[in-house]
Amino acid sequence: MERALYGEDGFYRRGERPAEHFRTSVHASPRFAAAIVRLLAEVDVLLGRPERLDVVDVGAGSGRLLSNILACAPADLASRLVPTAVEIAPRPAEVPSQISWRPDLPRRITGLAVANEWLDNVPLDVVESTPEGIRTVLVDPSTGTERPGPPPSAEDHAWLERWWPLSEPGDRAEIGHPRCNAWASVVGRLSRGMALAVDYSHSREARPVYGTMTGYRDGATVPAVPDGSCDVTAHVALDACATAGERAGATSTLLTTQRDALRALGLSGARPPLDLA
Repeated sequence: MERALYGEDGFYRRGERPAEHFRTSVHASPRFAAAIVRLLAEVDVLLGRPERLDVVDVGAGSGRLLSNILACAPADLASRLVPTAVEIAPRPAEVPSQISWRPDLPRRITGLAVANEWLDNVPLDVVESTPEGIRTVLVDPSTGTERPGPPPSAEDHAWLERWWPLSEPGDRAEIGHPRCNAWASVVGRLSRGMALAVDYSHSREARPVYGTMTGYRDGATVPAVPDGSCDVTAHVALDACATAGERAGATSTLLTTQRDALRALGLSGARPPLDLA
């Protein structure tokens, strides 16, 4: 998965744009950015309206979210924003010059860090319960053919026992500690402020029996063959990531749905009044 997405000829190294293959809330409507601006304004007040307010988009893709934030932020807030896109793909020409573009996280963040459908692309290993015990699933990158590999490491075993225990032969799990580490690295860079992760997820009480690994190409789901021709993604154990974030220094954590979060920020899916038609 690492090589297929981020290797020399990987899917994201080729400059592929996410919107050409799948849609996130960022691409669905500019109102998502408006909701993030409302959240930024709340963070700004909580921090005492600092002279510099970071907004960091982790896994920024085309830079659409930060571009939309700059377009709709009120003048007083926009004048103090320091927008940073964290993305390994090349910087698109149309990205506003105010946005800093870099492949790694800033050393320190004072403000808001947003990871919108980033964690699901952090590479991980898949394991399967077999009569001989838990085995890592190995995949031929040219055909997608699978075969059982070695047992997972002690670190992987510990994560599985805590977050995704397997019981029956054939059951699968996606070992999420690389995502936990990735999220902890974001939280750990916050001097003051908030970190927001938005992703497809599941909880320990309702893990999918056969996992969620999926490929996307040209707007359609395809087999998750790790040959670099498609996006390869798996849902996120956000409950595990939240605990990792707390270990990294988060003083509080809220797990909720995107719908409820957007409603709390003033957005709803209600139809406009008919008299506006």
